[in-house]
Amino acid sequence: MEEVAENTGKRKALETAAGGEPAAVSGEQQPLDAAAAKRRNLSRSCIHEVAVPNGYASSKDEAVHGTLASPAFQGEMAKTYPFQLDPFQSISIACLERNESVLVSAHTSAGKTAVAEYAIAMSFRDKQRVIYTSPLKALSNQKYRELSQEFSDVGLMTGDVTLQPNATCLVMTTEILRAMLYRGSEVIKEVAWVIFDEIHYMKDRERGVVWEESIIFLPTAIKMVFLSATMSNATEFAEWICNLHKQPCHVVYTDFRPTPLQHYVFPIGGSGLYLVVDETGQFREDNFLKLQDTFTKQNSQVDGRKGGGPRTSGRIAKGGSASGNSDIYRIVKMIMERKFQPVIIFSFSRRECEHHAMSMSKLDFNTEEEKDNIEQVFSSAILCLSEEDRSLPAIELMLPLLKRGIAVHHSGLLPIIKELVELLFQEGLVKALFATETFAMGLNMPAKTVVFTSVKKWDGDTNRYIGSGEYIQMSGRAGRRGKDERGICVIMIDEKMEMSVIKDMVLGKPAPLVSTFRLSYYTILNLMSRVEGQFTAEHVIRNSFHQFQYEKALPEMVQKITRLENEATLLDSSGETDLAEYHKLGLDISELEKKIMSEMIRPERALLYLVPGRLVKVRDGSTDWGWGVVVNVVKKPQASGTLAPALSASRGNNYIVDTLLHCSSNSNVNGTRSKPCPPHPGEKGEMHVVPVPLPLLSGLSSVRINIPPDLRPPEARQNILYAVQELGKRYPQGLPKLDPIKDMGIQEPDLVDLVHKLDDLEQKLCSHPLHKSGQSEQQLSWYQRKAELNHEIQLLKSKMRDSQLQKFRDELKNRSRVLKMLGHIDADGVLQLKGRAACLIDTGDELLITELMFNGTFNDLDHHQVASLASCFVPCEKSSEQIRLRSELSKPMMQLQEAARKIAEVQRECKLDVNVEEYVESTCRPYMMDVIYCWSKVCQHNTVPNISISQTFLFFLELLRHQHVLLSDSVVCCLLF
Repeated sequence: MEEVAENTGKRKALETAAGGEPAAVSGEQQPLDAAAAKRRNLSRSCIHEVAVPNGYASSKDEAVHGTLASPAFQGEMAKTYPFQLDPFQSISIACLERNESVLVSAHTSAGKTAVAEYAIAMSFRDKQRVIYTSPLKALSNQKYRELSQEFSDVGLMTGDVTLQPNATCLVMTTEILRAMLYRGSEVIKEVAWVIFDEIHYMKDRERGVVWEESIIFLPTAIKMVFLSATMSNATEFAEWICNLHKQPCHVVYTDFRPTPLQHYVFPIGGSGLYLVVDETGQFREDNFLKLQDTFTKQNSQVDGRKGGGPRTSGRIAKGGSASGNSDIYRIVKMIMERKFQPVIIFSFSRRECEHHAMSMSKLDFNTEEEKDNIEQVFSSAILCLSEEDRSLPAIELMLPLLKRGIAVHHSGLLPIIKELVELLFQEGLVKALFATETFAMGLNMPAKTVVFTSVKKWDGDTNRYIGSGEYIQMSGRAGRRGKDERGICVIMIDEKMEMSVIKDMVLGKPAPLVSTFRLSYYTILNLMSRVEGQFTAEHVIRNSFHQFQYEKALPEMVQKITRLENEATLLDSSGETDLAEYHKLGLDISELEKKIMSEMIRPERALLYLVPGRLVKVRDGSTDWGWGVVVNVVKKPQASGTLAPALSASRGNNYIVDTLLHCSSNSNVNGTRSKPCPPHPGEKGEMHVVPVPLPLLSGLSSVRINIPPDLRPPEARQNILYAVQELGKRYPQGLPKLDPIKDMGIQEPDLVDLVHKLDDLEQKLCSHPLHKSGQSEQQLSWYQRKAELNHEIQLLKSKMRDSQLQKFRDELKNRSRVLKMLGHIDADGVLQLKGRAACLIDTGDELLITELMFNGTFNDLDHHQVASLASCFVPCEKSSEQIRLRSELSKPMMQLQEAARKIAEVQRECKLDVNVEEYVESTCRPYMMDVIYCWSKVCQHNTVPNISISQTFLFFLELLRHQHVLLSDSVVCCLLF
């Protein structure tokens, strides 16, 4: 850690105004236009920092290249531009001319591509090779088209397509670069620069490790250009590069946005747009309060009509129907009437994209001439398809939309259609584009207006608000530089939002870049297969960004431990032995109560007693709600838009207990908060019905109260609050609870034993001297605080001792045991034939696919069955429909599941945290088997009839290796190409 600090100790910071010179400060009054120009120049300023290795001495001529802290190139440029460069572009180019790596962090559409083009131009000038990588094949294709117009010798390698692989400039996906580094490709020896576009994609939890491995494996002689959206820890990333490759790494950061944005909010079900952030970045609180009032009025109208029932869910309101009454329809129509097109409408679901586009049936944005042009381009594009394929619904349904200036763009489209949409949008023939989030990832296709159909997205775990970084990425598509004075963002919301939530989303700082490094069998096997042997798995672990961030946090952890220890020594420790004993009794009782309660609230036991009026105690983590009153029990979780968001609980339980709870007055049940909260101390609060997952019940009382049939009036709910408070006074020692043995009749021996132990501990607690003295409360609170401090100190010390490096070493050891047991490597760690085969499978489960190849599963299958079975490895969305496989496919599917179960059990035996059933379900996806089988049967008449099983399977393995996006049901169409 000391070495890292020493290496980066020479880091310099410099704030530069336009033109690279500090802005002058004068006491004289300036003309109005000069003052405005000065403000514009200041807004275009950037921050430059550089991380320098220890002992590094620059040999550059300062007269030509400037200094490390202030680079400024005065020589002949490798490329000239028809426009004046922004300060961040000038400084970045000066860093490149110094032959030093640079990270350019700027907003979307700020002009980062100009820096990448200069690095390419330098490589052509110096007769060196350059590689341009991107996270998406669509972005690689677009960059190839653009760079081919600018430079003469450009190649493309995306897995789907390989064009001119020996070109001076190679455009490729990052996975292809990593594969080349693993294979020891000769091309790498000729490369001087590697450009990593969208480097912030490194925090992607599935594919982020690809970027880390590629950077670690690159030879130190190669210099790098990193292009990124704004991120808050760009300097930390540069320090890692400096420490890893022992070379300077510059950071050029700017918040400058070439085209300012205006951010509007549209309340679903309401009318009108509310400007919440103007083009100067000022939050308009007055407009936001007016926006909140619209929801209050809507709710009061709903209460008057329906008696306070929940409003129509946002999904239905947004979607509408093809009748043209939906909110999306109204917004798009208004945008076209006000000449704010082209517009990109972002949805977080491919199905919603298509549904919204189809609801535009009454809108037409193109002239007859534009329609003719689109039809001509469309007809030319699909000529590469067979006659039969041209009649596919995905082809036929697209043309009528395109002719009206409307299009859809998501990863489920046919590649040819997706590329066609991109070209038509660039040419201005598509005026309204309905797209998913991936369209904003680097594709240089800005619009005048951007619309968000929702502010929440499902991230695989929770339905959360989109982060500031995600919002910055997508909203950055609004405003075309040189064409629009300002860009327009419209956010559709279907519920009240906290002012702080929308402020954080629109004006918040970008999220830091956090490592998602992980070990995979693919990585371990490929490292073992390298002939040179200079890299090992431990080398990769030790040099990962993950380990660098961990080590950098150690000094802060030491300071925190010291602070906590000082606080702990100040606490009084008199009578600590008695306090410790008394405290332990309380903890033991609490633990037993949890165990007993977990048995009592099992649905088959608890549902009989969860009747309206029953008092139940609710605890959500550290939040104690106290006693509430049961209103109703439902089987499934309530949908969004219900009275209040459900409290957190385990995902596996589907029972929800609607409970009247004492809530804070700020917890507006119509959605002001994502979760309700109890009242603050001294706050009166009010009663609301909150959906509580069954596992959060921490107590069942034997007491029941009468509740009125109509709980809509606030007075009725408030009377119940008074009744609960009165019961609390009547039972100062706590409300009587249901006895699991006497009242519920549970006679299981284990539970009976727990109840008896609880009775014994409660008797010991009541007979304890501290309990009898009545003076234990203050002493106990002091002791509890000290115990909490000591616990936190131990956790921090344990975290410091339990090095991340050691964790990965243990994981590496366990994964190596798995590979030995499955026959991929021998006892000496030497790669075997099975392991060499697994090295070639970088998408899909490499262990499972290899196991099927070597255990003879494919020997008894015809090539139709092989194709069908291979489709189980293509990533696709889980279908809710029941899968019925024909008899020809049932046995192969069973063999696949058996192989997956065997691999999962081996991993568990080797102490890896793997759930066998979850592993089988995640790796064996039969949703496309029947369709692929039918497709293969049909294709038999159109292809060579004697194609071998091995050829068929190799074709599908090649498909698997190149599918880096979710394909859904369109995989069938992808296979046609």
